[in-house]
Amino acid sequence: MTLVELTDVSKRYGAARALEGVCLEVHAGAVTCVLGDNGAGKSTLIKIISGLHQHDGGVLRLDGEETRLSSPREALDRGIATVHQNLAVVPLMPVWRNFFLGSEPRKGVGPFKRLDVDLMRRTTRAELLRMGIDLRDVDQPIGTLSGGERQCVAIARAVYFGAKVLVLDEPTAALGVKQSGMVLKYVAAARDKGLGVVLITHNPHHAHLVGDRFVLLKRGMMVGTHTRDSITLEELTRQMAGGNELDDLRHELERTG
Repeated sequence: MTLVELTDVSKRYGAARALEGVCLEVHAGAVTCVLGDNGAGKSTLIKIISGLHQHDGGVLRLDGEETRLSSPREALDRGIATVHQNLAVVPLMPVWRNFFLGSEPRKGVGPFKRLDVDLMRRTTRAELLRMGIDLRDVDQPIGTLSGGERQCVAIARAVYFGAKVLVLDEPTAALGVKQSGMVLKYVAAARDKGLGVVLITHNPHHAHLVGDRFVLLKRGMMVGTHTRDSITLEELTRQMAGGNELDDLRHELERTG
């Protein structure tokens, strides 16, 4: 089932071309990886899918329906949850409070309404355990967690609040090998729960571990689209590194030597 489809999508900021003719499909229960170096257009693509910016050309479809997202709230209401690199958490607040930030359940009536803290604590603990995350204490400030653990809390939150599409912006960029492995494990868990995952990354090794489809961007344009069965890690890495341009550079350096 195709949850999100972009066809020949373009975006310009004044005279600058950020995206041109990009096509992308996000399927339920699959991971679509978008790869590219800095300036490739990955951030612009995220902003279009998450409703922060609107595309100038092409077509965006959600569940087969052509649409233009007017805001991140509309995208969230349509089932698209975006986990940005900075995570947008409040470091000094406990894990459970960050888990429900902006969607806090309340109990009581009228002027006696108050936050249902017990429910939030229990739910946070249970939902993290469902994703295989066993935190020592959901009352600890989220800023005391590792980068990988904070990413995993954000993924579990999106799953709990009913996201159909999960967009992850460079979730392993600042993490070591062990923490990156932890995050990729929960990316796979979200996929196995039937979500369509968009993984934005510049790391082909991480992409190839969990990806079902790969879209390569360079200077705002698509330079390749592949399925997992059609490309090896070595070829994906080669294309990500520049492909023929890298071969040309190697020959030039050899001649100079």
